[in-house]
Amino acid sequence: MSKKLLSLQLDLDDFIPATDEEKKYMVQMRQSTTFFRDGVKRLLKNKVATASFIIIVLITLLSIILPMIWPYSYDAMLGVSPGKPVDASYNNLRPFEYGATEKKLIEQGEKVFPHILGTDSSGRDYFIRVVYGTRISLAVGFFASIIVLVIGMTIGSIAGYAGGKVDLIIMRIVDIIYSLPDMLMVILLASVLRVALGEQIDNSALSKIGSNIISLFIVFGVLYWVSMARLIRGQILSLREQEYVLAAQSTGAKGSWIIRKHLIPNSISVVIISTALQIPNAIFTESYLSFLGLGVNAPMPSLGSLASEALNGLASYPYRLVVPAVVISLIVLSLNLFGDGLRDAFDPKLN
Repeated sequence: MSKKLLSLQLDLDDFIPATDEEKKYMVQMRQSTTFFRDGVKRLLKNKVATASFIIIVLITLLSIILPMIWPYSYDAMLGVSPGKPVDASYNNLRPFEYGATEKKLIEQGEKVFPHILGTDSSGRDYFIRVVYGTRISLAVGFFASIIVLVIGMTIGSIAGYAGGKVDLIIMRIVDIIYSLPDMLMVILLASVLRVALGEQIDNSALSKIGSNIISLFIVFGVLYWVSMARLIRGQILSLREQEYVLAAQSTGAKGSWIIRKHLIPNSISVVIISTALQIPNAIFTESYLSFLGLGVNAPMPSLGSLASEALNGLASYPYRLVVPAVVISLIVLSLNLFGDGLRDAFDPKLN
């Protein structure tokens, strides 16, 4: 039956059940996803952040693997043998130069592994010292950021959830720490703690790490948690009035359980972003203190201490300053760009 123009009569063909093929065509199923999965997809679309992440991973893997397979050690002085005079020909070698003994071995037809960046004034292979210094700087930055994360997250979540006098007292302490000059306090604390902890650490299992590294971790735990605490507190202040928090409170849930199960998971984007941006700050601070002689204990190298040692022979061996400076710049730049990419990918306010 044909339908007339401008007629109110219904077309019965529109009510015929759809076939299986039509259902497959019309209904497009979307794969279930999560906040983390969506954030990773957005992060991978950011080519700069992805390239920065690849650079960080490569540098980290090289700093871990190369010292295991490299024929030279970071603290081995070439040309120094027990009961024999010191062979000074190994000191201050330029890139791909060899000491006297190595030259004789080469003349005899034996293969000698080259010194890619030469040696320092003590006859130690400079390349492996840069690699090992990179490992130390990355390790200090990573563990210092974890310390800041744990302290800042704990204090910030307590202040944000408790509110009232607890929040007032904690935030006044935060304001006092914020008012202190950062670098001056870092230098003073590092100097005092190094002397105070020196004797106790030297006679314990922590002697290999050194008093300077322990004091550096304490400095980060004392001073650098305030930014993380403020961010977590602000996030929890906005979340604690949500319906699911009120529902948990009405069922008799404890505050610590609500913080662990509801508030912290919903603040995870802020935690990830802040931690990623804290690592380059920690690396830069460690390099700065090592440059001033308040970092790692000799003969263990770090990028800052290598740069400081290079100042003595800057006119003759400028590459000894350029190499650690470039590595520090590359690590800090890559981490900052990756942190910016994480912020763009995981911050819901920017999407």
